[in-house]
Amino acid sequence: MVVLKIGGTSMGSAARMDQALDIARSLLPKAPVMVCSAMGGITDRIIEASVLAQQGLADKAMQSLEAIKDVHYQCAQEFLEGDILADTRSDLDHLFTQFASLLKGVSLLRDCSPRSLDALLSFGERLSTRLIHSRAVQQGMASELLDARGFIRTNDSFNKARPDMEETFRLTAEQVQPAAGKLIITQGFIGSTSSEVTTTLGRGGSDYSASIIGAALNAEEIQIWTDVNGIMTCDPRLIPQAFTVPEITYMEAGELAFFGAKVVHPATIQPAVVKGIPVRVKNTARPEEHGTRIAADAGFPGLKALSVKKNITVLNITSSRMLEAHGFLSLLFAVFDAAETPVDLVSTSEVSVSMTIERTDRLEEIIDRLKELGEVSAEKGMAIICMVGEHLWKDPAFPAKAFGALEDIPIRMISLGASEVNLSLVVPENQAEKALNNLHSHFFG
Repeated sequence: MVVLKIGGTSMGSAARMDQALDIARSLLPKAPVMVCSAMGGITDRIIEASVLAQQGLADKAMQSLEAIKDVHYQCAQEFLEGDILADTRSDLDHLFTQFASLLKGVSLLRDCSPRSLDALLSFGERLSTRLIHSRAVQQGMASELLDARGFIRTNDSFNKARPDMEETFRLTAEQVQPAAGKLIITQGFIGSTSSEVTTTLGRGGSDYSASIIGAALNAEEIQIWTDVNGIMTCDPRLIPQAFTVPEITYMEAGELAFFGAKVVHPATIQPAVVKGIPVRVKNTARPEEHGTRIAADAGFPGLKALSVKKNITVLNITSSRMLEAHGFLSLLFAVFDAAETPVDLVSTSEVSVSMTIERTDRLEEIIDRLKELGEVSAEKGMAIICMVGEHLWKDPAFPAKAFGALEDIPIRMISLGASEVNLSLVVPENQAEKALNNLHSHFFG
């Protein structure tokens, strides 16, 4: 069997849902399970309505709700008819009545707890899956709609709930029964506690849901359907000549995601990684394209792709206390740990350390603490250029080629060897795009 995750842009209209169903129909012999996001933009609208309700602006919150209702009823009207349209409208009415009641409660209390927000957010996926299931039935497909809250079991860390994998795998195997010729449709992003309280899985939640379901059912492949042809050699908005990478390893995909590429986040596909299930990223609008296959055995030596992470700050700490001493780095990292601020890159010498951070909301606090350890300076407006590929460090000519492409761009930091698949450079942010263009032209033509 295969799992298809259909993203929000691919669920954005009646026409796009039809494209997704065309893909599912072609995979019916493989017993597909379709994991769907909310319709494009709806999650943001729900958040907007919740904020208005929390501020006590009930009328404006209800106006936002009406706009959400219009999108779904219009979609239903466009591609459903007869009894199926009537039944679907009735189900939508029921869901929106619950939605309105919860929103009014938030407005009266002027408080939207994480638990309440999760309950509100869940309507996005519950509404979209009701629509696409009805359309599948209208088209004559054997379709079963399952509520993911019945088998994605989580803790109660609302807004970013952690699945109980053992229980989720058990419930999924019991309740999700794929069969050739049948399409199973369920929601991504949402789950529930053992007390049946609705939760959400946070960033990349629908990808995570698809990966969990695929792992629980030992899928042959998990397909992530979105609005791009796969993972590109670089962001095409920055490098129009960028092209699709046919294959990439889990580790390479993880490095690209961490350093700014808009690809599948490694944490969300971890269940697939553990089971060794390939993940394929494809374009809903162009299903004939190969896409990108992500797997342990997918790979070839050499540079695969480039990414950039902007808004980086470099912190430099110099101290004679480092000289022939031990434990100094642990003191430095304790400062960042206390400030809950991740460090991206680290470069050391005998008496100095340079580190890069992206979050600067607690920068002054960090600098004050670091001054207790040595002299501190901060350089803002920097960017990390990340070059990803297998065995880069084993090619003695690769660094020379990379630096040759950047001969007219100042390089502030270099990191090679900490990861087997990544060479990272820190450059001024105002020259980051030039650096990307030079590297892409040099290595990819």
